[in-house]
Amino acid sequence: MKIVHLCVSNFYVDGYSYQENELIREHVRAGHDVKVIASTETIGPNGKLTYTEARNYLGSEGARVTRISYLKCIPSKIVRKMRVHSEIFQLLEEFDPDVILFHSLCSWELLTVAKYKRTHPKVLFYADSHEDWNNSAQSFVSREILHKRYYGPILRRALPQIEKLLCISTETMDFVEEVYSIDRDKLEFFPLGGHPVPDQEYAKLRKTTRESLGVKDDQTMFVQSGKQTIRKKLIDSLKAFAATPEPNFRLFIVGILFDDIREEAQQLIDTDPRVTFLGWKSASELAEILIAADIYLQPGTQSVTMQSSLCAHCAVIIDDVKSHAPYIRDNGWLINENYSLAWILADVSKRKSELKRMQDASYQLALEFLDYSKLAKRILS
Repeated sequence: MKIVHLCVSNFYVDGYSYQENELIREHVRAGHDVKVIASTETIGPNGKLTYTEARNYLGSEGARVTRISYLKCIPSKIVRKMRVHSEIFQLLEEFDPDVILFHSLCSWELLTVAKYKRTHPKVLFYADSHEDWNNSAQSFVSREILHKRYYGPILRRALPQIEKLLCISTETMDFVEEVYSIDRDKLEFFPLGGHPVPDQEYAKLRKTTRESLGVKDDQTMFVQSGKQTIRKKLIDSLKAFAATPEPNFRLFIVGILFDDIREEAQQLIDTDPRVTFLGWKSASELAEILIAADIYLQPGTQSVTMQSSLCAHCAVIIDDVKSHAPYIRDNGWLINENYSLAWILADVSKRKSELKRMQDASYQLALEFLDYSKLAKRILS
């Protein structure tokens, strides 16, 4: 099949492990003819938003990429929010796709693709949404002007041509329903996924990685990862860990300590010999560390690494928010007002014999609905 991934509402970064990258890789791996149409918005080497030039090239995911400029008759600061381009209809005509997946809902170009669908009714047109109250519509202008009075009407006009709106979480479904006034029956849960690690590969990598990290068989290994700002609650993790005198606990922190927590976090790390700060690791290195771990710890804001940890056979300790509900199935603990992180860590110490069963439950959950090879097939019919 001929598949177009449209990344003009969100940035597209070659070689990353975001959902769009993973779906593109899976479609290429399955032998489909895949084209990416992207804006010039991307992420630079310093991790900050930047812009590249318009061009054509073979992307690192194996698909042909066409980066297109914004409409030049509108001031750049405005057009980047409006997300208006001039070449998309022509590019679709030239490629003649069977399937179009439009990543994120915040763009004028939904109307362009809807127009293309009306003239090519056999094309399957899907759009996905990552928007929720945690990362979108944070200011009055963004909420009331951009989302409710600009993106929302565009989406509603394009909606009759869209097969389904694919939402990465239940919180995203709430946001799309409330802010864009879309009926719930048009929405489908389409989670961020991962790559479930087969048992034989898992056993081998787990053994070698734990050995390299100096983790013994009888020790319980925890991992907390990502860009550690105050919202990630690493300080809470370190304090709860310090209050739990279990000698066979080990905590590994992967990522970056931001300025708002660095001094206090480093002091707590330095005073507990069971805690190791590993710094930033590549995606492949992090995957091996998760395989080595017993429990993935995420007391603060959400991260796609949580789904990856399920694929790596980890039990989980995560914040009790609505969007986490699908990921708890007798495979971990939810942190809330009744069950603090300190209480949970004490409970882990008492229930060590149950960890293997919880880890297996995580893996079964991942196989059921987080496998990117299966998610990629869902938009092909």
